[in-house]
This record gives sequence, structure tokens and C-alpha cells, in this order.
Amino acid sequence: MADYSALKKKVNELANREWDAAAIEARVKKMVKEGIPRKKLIPEEILANKQQILDRVQRRAEEYNFFLKNCPQGTALALLEEFGLGSMEVIKALTPFPSIGGTGKTCGGITGSLIAFGLYFGSDNPPEPEKVRKAIITAQKFMARFQETIGYMLCADIIEKITIGQRINPGESEASMAIFAKEKGFEKCGLLPGTGARLAAEFIIDSMK
Repeated sequence: MADYSALKKKVNELANREWDAAAIEARVKKMVKEGIPRKKLIPEEILANKQQILDRVQRRAEEYNFFLKNCPQGTALALLEEFGLGSMEVIKALTPFPSIGGTGKTCGGITGSLIAFGLYFGSDNPPEPEKVRKAIITAQKFMARFQETIGYMLCADIIEKITIGQRINPGESEASMAIFAKEKGFEKCGLLPGTGARLAAEFIIDSMK
């Protein structure tokens, strides 16, 4: 069951955080220029440093969401960077994905994570039904865990119940976006990329056992 008191506390922390905007921008620009660095994933090392990795992925997802103003991009970029997956073209492709085209539907903390699952668990030589099955089962378990942690999966519900306190869809009009920005929505909604990326990273790491 979601701990709404803890979630509200985290939202307030994000709203009042001193963001190192220059450092965040420099990291993103470096990946734009040079690409996402490839990594040789060594399961023993990753499992031994699991908590450190989860903390780093969560923080990076919060920071990238703050800079990019795009929750699925922030979520995915933190995961792709951590595990050496994909490319910045993947991040570009996620441009219209916040709340599924700004409709208030599925949270970007979910969709950005599912992209990472596809890259990590998916096939380089499709079709491979067993890999498809693994990715889908992982996605289902992840989404259940996300809903258990946050209480909701739809952007509109999360904004109303947890981050902003009123039912508003930033994508529906310039006026709505102005209200969202005034209420520090981009800062507060870092909760969702942070949570999604952390949970997704845990599923990836646990698959290495």
C-alpha cells in the first residue's frame, strides 16, 4: 500500500531542492554529443553495489526530469545511462510520451521504464518469443509494484492526489501548463521518474541473480 505521507514528504523535498542545473545540463549535453556510453555489465559487481546503483538511478531520473521537463525521457535516460543501453535517438522518440501525448493517461515513470526493459530484455534478432515473454512478465510485475508504491498509474490521478493537489492536465492547454509550472510541477513530478527508474533498475539487477 502506498505511503502517502512519505510520498508527500518527498514531493516537498523535490519542490525545495537546490538543483545543480549546470552539472545536470553538462551530463545531458555530453551524452547528446558523444552518445550513451556502452558498459560491460558484470553481475557480481552490480549485485554487490545494488543500493548505491538504485540511489544513483533515482537521483539521476529526478535530475533529468527537472532539466528535460519530460518524465518518460528523464526516466529512460537515467536507466539507459546506468546500464549502457540504447541511444539518444530513443530519448528523442519519447518526446510525445508524457501522460501519453498529454492526455493524462499512463505516467511517464512507467513508460520510460518499459522502454528500458525492451532494450535490456528484448531481442537483437526478433522474433524470439521467450525474450518477449520475459519482457512482458517483467513489465507486468513492475507496473504492479509501481501502483503499489504510488497508488496510481495515470498521470492525471497522480497530479491530483499526490503532486499538485488539483486535477489538471498540463498537456491540454498553455494555461494548464502555466499553472503546472507555477505549482513547481516539473520539480514535484520528479517523484515519478525517480520512483519508476529505481523500481525498474531493481528488476533489471535482480534478473542478474
